[in-house]
This record gives sequence, C-alpha cells and structure tokens, in this order.
Amino acid sequence: MHLSFIDIAVLVTYAVSIFTLAQLVSREKAGHIKDSKDYFLASKNLPWWAIGTSLIAANISAEQIIGMSGSGYVIGLGIASYEWMAALTLLIVGKFFLPVFLKNEIYTMPEFLQRRYGSSVRLVMAVFWLGLYVFVNLTSILWLGATAVSTVTGIDMQYAMLALGIFAGAYALYGGLKAVALTDIVQVTLLVLGGLVIVYMALGKISGETGIAGVVGGFDILRTEMPGKFQMILSPDNPYYKDLPGLSVIIGGMWIMNLSYWGFNQYIIQRALGAKSTREAQNGIVLAAFLKLLIPVIVVLPGIAAGILAPHLGRPDQAYPYLMTLLPPGFLGLVFSALIAAIIASMGSKINSIATIFTIDLYKPFHKSASERTLVIIGRLTAVIALIVAMLAAKPLLGNLSQAFQYIQEYTGFVTPGIVIIFVLGMFWARTTTAGAFVAAVGSVVLSFAYKIYAPEIPFMNRVGYVFLICLAATILVSLLQHRPKTSTVDVRDIDYSTGWIFNVASVIVVGILVALYVTFW
Repeated sequence: MHLSFIDIAVLVTYAVSIFTLAQLVSREKAGHIKDSKDYFLASKNLPWWAIGTSLIAANISAEQIIGMSGSGYVIGLGIASYEWMAALTLLIVGKFFLPVFLKNEIYTMPEFLQRRYGSSVRLVMAVFWLGLYVFVNLTSILWLGATAVSTVTGIDMQYAMLALGIFAGAYALYGGLKAVALTDIVQVTLLVLGGLVIVYMALGKISGETGIAGVVGGFDILRTEMPGKFQMILSPDNPYYKDLPGLSVIIGGMWIMNLSYWGFNQYIIQRALGAKSTREAQNGIVLAAFLKLLIPVIVVLPGIAAGILAPHLGRPDQAYPYLMTLLPPGFLGLVFSALIAAIIASMGSKINSIATIFTIDLYKPFHKSASERTLVIIGRLTAVIALIVAMLAAKPLLGNLSQAFQYIQEYTGFVTPGIVIIFVLGMFWARTTTAGAFVAAVGSVVLSFAYKIYAPEIPFMNRVGYVFLICLAATILVSLLQHRPKTSTVDVRDIDYSTGWIFNVASVIVVGILVALYVTFW
C-alpha cells in the first residue's frame, strides 16, 4: 500500500505544524537561558489540560495502538482492563501520592528515594529505570511504530525506525518537557479522531452500512459472532488465561503494575510534577482518567473487528495496520498522522524522562558544580544516545514476538513489585529502612527471574502478585529487625490530602462508568 498525494499532504501538514508548535511553545522570554527546571519540569507551570492530555500522550503509543489492538485480535475486550483499571488507579495517585511529591518539590522518582532512603537506593533504582525505559519502552515504540510505517508506506523497517527517531529527537530535544506537554493536546486530539475513524470504518464494513446504523450494526454482529471476545474476566479454560488470569486483573497483580506505572513512573508522573499547583495536577489527573475510559474503544475494538475482517493474519500485531489499508485517501493520511502523533508524543516523553533521570540522578550527584547549561546539554546528549541504543536493540529484542504488548507488561513486571513497596512504605510507614528498600528492589528482580525460569506455567500477572507479597513481608521483617531509620528529608507531616469538588464529582462518575462496564461485560 502506498500513500496518495492527499495522504502525503495531510502527513506533511501535521509534521510541519507539530514541529513548529513545539518550538514556539518552548521559547523562553528574552534574556532568559533555559535551566534544568525549565527543561525537565516545564518551569513548573503546566495547566491541568496540558497535564491530562500529556499523561495520555505519554502512555498511548505504538505499543498500545499496535500492540493492544493485536492483543484485542486474539484475546478480546479483556485486554481493556489495562486501560479501565488505570482510570481508577489515576484517582488514587491524584488523591494520595501527588500531594506528597508536590509538597516535597520532587524532580524525579529516584530523587524521592534518595531523600527517603539514601543515595544507594537512588542509584540502584535509577539504573533499573534507565534499563527499562531504553530496552523495553523505547525499543517497543520504535519497533511497533516502524511496523506500522513500513506497512503503510513500504519503507524498510530500519529506515522507518531511523525516521521516527530523528523526528522525535527534533521535536523534543530542544524544548524539553514544555515542548512535549504543551503540544500533546494536539497529539491526543488527532489520536482520538484517527481512532474513531478506524472504528467507524471497521464496524461499517462489517455491517455493510454507513452512519450510526452501520456502527451499531457492526458492533452487534461482533458480539453475536465473537461472544468470547467480549469477556472482561477470562475463565481458566480460556487459551489466553495465562495472559489475563481471571480475577487477578481486578484484585491481583494488575493493581501492582498500575500503581507502579501511574504513580511512580518518571515519564508519566513528570507531567504532574510540573504542575502549577496540587489542584491543577489533580484536575489534570482526572481528565486523564476520563480519557483512559475511551482508549479501548479506539484501540481494542478495532483489533476485535479485524478478527472478522482479516481472520488469518500472520501476526496479531498486524491487525491495526491492516485496518489502515482499508481506508480511502485522505482518511488514511489522517489516521496515519494520528498514529505518528502517538508514536512521536510517547517517544518524546520517554527520551525526556531518560534524560532527566540520567542527568539529575546519575550525573549531577557526581558533578555538583555543573552549571545549569551543562545539565541541559548532558540531558540532550543522553536523549540522543538512548535513541541510538534503542534503534540498535529493537529488532533483536522484538523481531520474533507475536504480541509485543504482552512482552512489555511481563518484563516491566520484573521491577514493579519492588517499586510499589519502596514508594508506598516510604510514604506511609516511617519504620521502613534502607536495607528493607534494597530487599524489595533486588528481591523483586531476582524472584521474578526465578519464577520465569522455574515456574513458567504461572501467569505473569499472578507472579507479580506473589513476588509483591513475598518482598513486602521481607521488607517489613528486615526493617523491624533494624534500628529505627534516621530521619529522612521527605516531609510527610501535615500533607493536605483533600481534593476539590471537580476531582470529587469526576471521580464518582469514573467509578460509576467502570462498574457499569464490568457488569455489562463480565
């Protein structure tokens, strides 16, 4: 398939517009030189709408659009639990975690660990995160994004990855977080529009009708012909039970993964850390929660529809790119631009957070006299190196996988139990010691590898839950056996956990929608 002239015109218009906008919004006032606070935290001046849309833009990329559609193709609506449970997780983060981080003016998650436990824990977790971001997150975005670009344009995968890396670098390197966050409203709008076009087209093609009747008719046909694809909670006899082990998605390991991702993940939480105020951050969080409810409609549903339209695809991850090939000229350019927008926005978020962690947590502690200009330069160099490494590692790591989304979840789950323990106990149990934190961090990785090697039959989501419980018990035991820890510099006294009426009303609505969804598709 090749892009028509109008498709290319739409894509070029998007590319030029978003690059120009990124440079405009990241400009500083005359005479002001961009410092590390400007570059890494957008001068702590982000409004709620930028925070909410940027959270989604950082989260939704090729691994969600391509990978989750592929999982929808083989598993069905059950994979949507990652999105819908995340909406509830975001409310918890906004209510209980953000007030602690914002009161203590935290730049990075490893910085919180140093102030709570000491430099050794900060160093270990910074290295863990950098490895995860480069070799799991960034590689997956590049590989799956290049898969889509190659399918649509016919460009070789390696050239597609190179083009995406250069575009993302040009888009994000100069302006930092401000350039990324303040343009994400455009990226997310384009993402939603493109997703709705795909859904409209796919369901209409299934029903053979156009308009709302076609959409409704196509959805009814999907539910009638593929009822097994509309079960949120999989039974043990389901062939994909190992990927989504029944009730574990709502009362087990998925909670650990979601709390880690949305509460303590640098490239996600960094948007909220750059907020004007706690209320502004919380309102942004609740906007993101509403958007998460919508994502399965524009990502998972197309994958299920592809099960009827193309039941014999070579790989599940080809489902979304296949649907794109059915679009008429002009609409293909719009959807392709939306996909590129999601890829570029998420890549910009990843490389900015990689640069932030390396510069603030690994470089600055050993170069205390480094100037603000030097820190910004180091951040940009780090981002470039991370992109190059990810490009080289993408094919060896992901080239032979059928469901890249599951790869991401499984290997992220190696560190998430320890992360949740360290942060939650660090904020809410003053007795936690540095040695206890080390047990959680290292034990999480070691036990996860042990389960992977010696008990591969256990679903990875259950494994995450088991590892969490074992490491939690070990952390508490080690902490109790030691002297009470020295006073940390993290202030957890007199934290204002109250929330405004907008957050409260919106939270009730989000919970109500979630209950209705799970009752309907149980």
